[in-house]
Amino acid sequence: MIRHRRLTAVLCLVAALGLSGCLLQPDKPSGPGAGKAPKKPNIVFVLTDDLSWNLVAHMPQVQRMQKDGLTFSDFIMADSLCCTSRATIFTGRYPHNTGVRTNFPPDGGYEVFKAKGGEQASFAPSLQKAGYRTALLGKYMNGYQPNDTQGSTQPYVPPGWDEWHVSGNGYPEYDYNLNENGRLVHYGSKPQDYLTDVLANKGVEFLKRSSGSGPFFMQIATFAPHGPFVPAPRHAKLFGDLKAPRPPSFNEADLRDKPSWLRSHPKLRGPGTDRIDAGFRDRVRMVQSVDEMVGRIRTALKDLGMDRDTYLVFGSDNGFHMGEHRLAGGKMTAFDTDIRVPYVVVGPAVPTGREVGEIAQNTDLAPTFQELAGARPAVAADGRSLVPFLRGAKPADWRESGLVEHVKPAPSPLDPDRQDSAPGSPTTYNALRTDDMLYVEYADGEREYYDRARDPHELTNIAAGLPEERRRHLSALLYALTHCAGAGCTSAGRSR
Repeated sequence: MIRHRRLTAVLCLVAALGLSGCLLQPDKPSGPGAGKAPKKPNIVFVLTDDLSWNLVAHMPQVQRMQKDGLTFSDFIMADSLCCTSRATIFTGRYPHNTGVRTNFPPDGGYEVFKAKGGEQASFAPSLQKAGYRTALLGKYMNGYQPNDTQGSTQPYVPPGWDEWHVSGNGYPEYDYNLNENGRLVHYGSKPQDYLTDVLANKGVEFLKRSSGSGPFFMQIATFAPHGPFVPAPRHAKLFGDLKAPRPPSFNEADLRDKPSWLRSHPKLRGPGTDRIDAGFRDRVRMVQSVDEMVGRIRTALKDLGMDRDTYLVFGSDNGFHMGEHRLAGGKMTAFDTDIRVPYVVVGPAVPTGREVGEIAQNTDLAPTFQELAGARPAVAADGRSLVPFLRGAKPADWRESGLVEHVKPAPSPLDPDRQDSAPGSPTTYNALRTDDMLYVEYADGEREYYDRARDPHELTNIAAGLPEERRRHLSALLYALTHCAGAGCTSAGRSR
């Protein structure tokens, strides 16, 4: 009977939420990005790995993009884990609908993504059908091997991609293989083999080949700044005195209000903070090559006369914590350090120097790319196109609540995303994130609630003091979102 009443309440909530309208509130674009958007624009997507907001302060080219374009200041990942995030980026579906919950089988990884039809559901085939030349350079999915032939005589190239220059284990930045359009090519340990630079070179070459040959989509997915934090030689000695930021959450003083997976963490001592500082310096050094790549792409587009017909999107697959809440290094939590990431867009008709404060999610990227290309977004997509924001408009019925869902992965020494400090890995959870609060339900029954308006660093968990009516409402909304699909996710996200 209790279960029936809860389901009825959820269905009523979702039905009520679905009554919202679809009006747009115009906000006139201004500056160099103003003008009429082309019908078939080019799209370049630079997707970084583990790039957190605190690195942008050291990336002048990305800061230039912010001045020249639009910044999504509250862009939330549906799961702060590489493979789950990328599956969502490609398909526009939440992890509970992609079936990719971790980096490795049986709960995730490339094999699960492929087996569940993720490659066919990706935005790439639809862009290709819309007349776009498509290219993927760099990282694909955890578990993908560039020498995998899938039963053929040549290394496998997934459907939807005209050009394919993809690695499997590119984290060390050297001594890796690339599947280059079905041909395996090895790169060694010379300075010119540094992977981020190789990808930048290939990206510029693709732009030159694409000039005047019709619309294109190019995704450059770096492994930087993911561990083991190997910078390019020319950057290896920069920022010698730099230390990791010390926000109020750094080495948090009191964890007694935190869930049990975190509560037992001891305070970080001198050697621990020294390692954090050294790691942060190397991450800053790593993103210098990424930032240079962004600058090279923008210069090439301008020199080729394609800048006014091309959208450049810069973002990350998830964030990264280093010392916050006593966590030495990693991700996977529902804290803002891990789930809120940079996303910046420049291009035709994009307002300049503006910020979007509404919650965007990685579910929105596939529908955005498809609408820009004139392809109809998939009915199964859980997200919505961000194109109205790129046109200077605000959808009146935009989501108020973002969903974060995470399945605790089994420990594996082969997992590049294993936590750097034990236990370090949160219990399986689902979470709601709005502009002013974070609510988390753990599989073991524990709860977190942070008033982000008063407590932006998420220091004080006040879940125990929530009124029962409020707790039931949040739990019902979370249930609706974690069971939604397609347009139902739009409806479920309109309440807080």
